[in-house]
Amino acid sequence: MPGEVPGADSQGGEGTVPAARSWSRGEVMPSDKMELSQRLAVEELITTEASYVHNLQLCVSDIRAHLQKKQLPELDLEGLFSNTDDILHMSQRFLKGLEDTAGRGQEQLLSTLFQEFKEEMEAVYKTYCASYEHALQLVESYRREPRLQEEILDTLNVTVPHTGASDLSFFLVMPVQRVTKYPLLLGKILENTPSSASAHSALQAAVRAMAQVNANINEYKRRREVATKYNKAEHLTLRERLARLNTHSIAKKTTRLSRLLMHEAGITEDKEYDELEEKFQCVASSVATLKENVASYMGHLEAFLLPTPHQCDLQMDEGPAQQCRRLSQHLQSAVFPEFKQRMDRLVWQPLCSLSDTLEGPQQLVKKRLDKLLDYEEIQERKSEMGSVSYDEEAAMNTYLAINELLVAELPRFNQGALQLLGQILRSFGALQLDLAAQVLQALPDLGLSPQLPHGHLALPSFWKLMEDTLQQSGAQLRSFCQAFDTVTPSPGTQPLTPAEERKVLSLVSKHGPDKLYQVTSNVSGTRELDLTLLRGQIVALLQGADTKGNTSRWLVDAGGTVGTVPEGLFLLCPHPSIHGPAALPSQNGLSCPSFPPQLPAPAGHSSLPPCLLQVVAGFSFAARSPQEVTLQAGQPVLVLEPHDKKGSTEWSLVEVNGQRGYVPSSYLVTVPVQDPAGWSLPV
Repeated sequence: MPGEVPGADSQGGEGTVPAARSWSRGEVMPSDKMELSQRLAVEELITTEASYVHNLQLCVSDIRAHLQKKQLPELDLEGLFSNTDDILHMSQRFLKGLEDTAGRGQEQLLSTLFQEFKEEMEAVYKTYCASYEHALQLVESYRREPRLQEEILDTLNVTVPHTGASDLSFFLVMPVQRVTKYPLLLGKILENTPSSASAHSALQAAVRAMAQVNANINEYKRRREVATKYNKAEHLTLRERLARLNTHSIAKKTTRLSRLLMHEAGITEDKEYDELEEKFQCVASSVATLKENVASYMGHLEAFLLPTPHQCDLQMDEGPAQQCRRLSQHLQSAVFPEFKQRMDRLVWQPLCSLSDTLEGPQQLVKKRLDKLLDYEEIQERKSEMGSVSYDEEAAMNTYLAINELLVAELPRFNQGALQLLGQILRSFGALQLDLAAQVLQALPDLGLSPQLPHGHLALPSFWKLMEDTLQQSGAQLRSFCQAFDTVTPSPGTQPLTPAEERKVLSLVSKHGPDKLYQVTSNVSGTRELDLTLLRGQIVALLQGADTKGNTSRWLVDAGGTVGTVPEGLFLLCPHPSIHGPAALPSQNGLSCPSFPPQLPAPAGHSSLPPCLLQVVAGFSFAARSPQEVTLQAGQPVLVLEPHDKKGSTEWSLVEVNGQRGYVPSSYLVTVPVQDPAGWSLPV
């Protein structure tokens, strides 16, 4: 047909085209010349894409693989090649799509193909371009190391001698160049496509799409550069921090503080970001808690492996002791060392890596808040004055870059962190199951199967048995601890030492004498913020609940250290030497000390009337003269005079079983009257 390029149907897929159209320079181009130029532009796109994919293949399969075989620990291959694998896989599929468009209305298919790959291209090239500068820095650092540079040149000469490349940057720059060339190649095809052609508008959309991809990549790279500046934690000394303070920084921090108060009060908010940050902080808190628990678990495991009872020579024949010895030897030599190694490799190391990964985003989240406070201040000034300085405009752009990056990246980061955290927990559970299976598998060989009658129980029955056993063991342990505490107190719990007196005076001046009490039972802290207290220690009772309002734990001041103690594990009693005579009134043997109105009565007796309290002997006392009287711990006494004849409150005149005499005032405590079930002082 006249006016056609031979084979146009097979190559261009458009058939005949109009003889001429308006050209950008005002000239008229014949249709056959335009169609030829269009076909050549398409061929250039496909040919250069094939060459690009081939070079990527060389980079991944030959160069990187050869460097990996050298096993050079100084080479950061991941930092060098980034996500080149993802780019290669995507480009291979894209090239196949390009080749499939030949001869079948390729202009229309080309535009459709670019639209289909737009999002995937943007995703993979974003990651690569953002890390490209870091890769170049690595190349430059390796160039300054003669041995490393020699190894790299050897790899290039062996794998790609035809390229004449002198360093890795020759290949590392190719993805950056390729993604920027797509709009140019498409534009060349478009300018050789008649405006009346059906594919013209589709090609225009493809050109705009690829231009937008490049713009998004550049913007993402800019955000990452801004973020990189702020996501590194600064470890400054006090001197360095003070050196940074000046009039400008103090004014800026003051403004930020006022803005921060507004945010805390809920005056301003960003719901989308706040939800993302809340999820991130929840993930970070979970990782920190799990890391702390696993560290404690590993520490207990270390302590468990320290004793070696199997190394002791037992002078006895076969029996349970010898069986236990063989089991201990097997666990210590084989099972637990392997379990410990797997715990470290599959749980502890991944958890530490995840914790380290959180530091950058945490720092960026903190900087984002600082920049937001600056942004709002500048925004208000801009709305009032109409313009701001160049530095202020840059500060606003910095906030926008950090905010947009966090909004875009935090969802994926949260999802990835949660997946890894879940995998770590599943690994921990699997290791526990493997440990139990290994022990059970070894028992028949050690002749210990009859010792485990619960081995054939159903799982619910097994858990019920374990729960009952633990409850019984716990009750026995508590009984033992209570019996242990009944040992006669050491002299340290009687008269106060000079150091204790100074602490008591400090507590009196801070809280007043009415809130001072003496601990009559040892208390061991088991939770965060718990205190460990000794019998006889003087404390100030701040409130009958912890900071969260839990009345089962009381808040006390132990002389500079404020913390909580379990309400049911100890009894706080007024210390006679501190409260003086008012603490021990004698009215028919009952005592009514003035408990602070906001506090409950002592542990376990909050339901008693406030005056059903009695003075009893806190400790046993043996009379040494006719003027003294013997006491038994827990014995009720009637206080006749809370002082001796000279007025000293160190001794009190009491009546016990019809006998009168003096006893040390510090040996007397005030307790609730016995209830019908029978209550005794925990001594």
